[in-house]
Amino acid sequence: MSNDITLLVSRILLAVMFLISGFGMLSDPSGTAGFFGAVGIPLAGLVVWLVIALKILGGIAVVVGYQTRWAAYAFAAFCVATAFIAHFDPSNQAEMTTFFKNLAVAGGFLALSVVGPGALSVDARRGAPAYA
Repeated sequence: MSNDITLLVSRILLAVMFLISGFGMLSDPSGTAGFFGAVGIPLAGLVVWLVIALKILGGIAVVVGYQTRWAAYAFAAFCVATAFIAHFDPSNQAEMTTFFKNLAVAGGFLALSVVGPGALSVDARRGAPAYA
């Protein structure tokens, strides 16, 4: 498999869970806002819309390879923040597994920010400068 196809598959695999989650949140934003409030996130009613936008618009950007470096940075930061805000509970093994999974996904996004989206991307078609 070529590197460009591998990068396309990687982008899809990294983004799909955010797209599914974002559309799920869109179906019940008030429920999600309630959860956000319960874990102590201020302005949960506003934050839920920012998270939905990141997950859906950022997810699409990653899949098509548009502004890939910035989208990858945003998702890496989101994954680290989410790990600490919602999943850091050393007394709960399931939450700690999710915590470390979020950190691993952040690592995947950081790697994507370095290598770039590959030739099968909007960035490449726009003639964006190569990464690293």
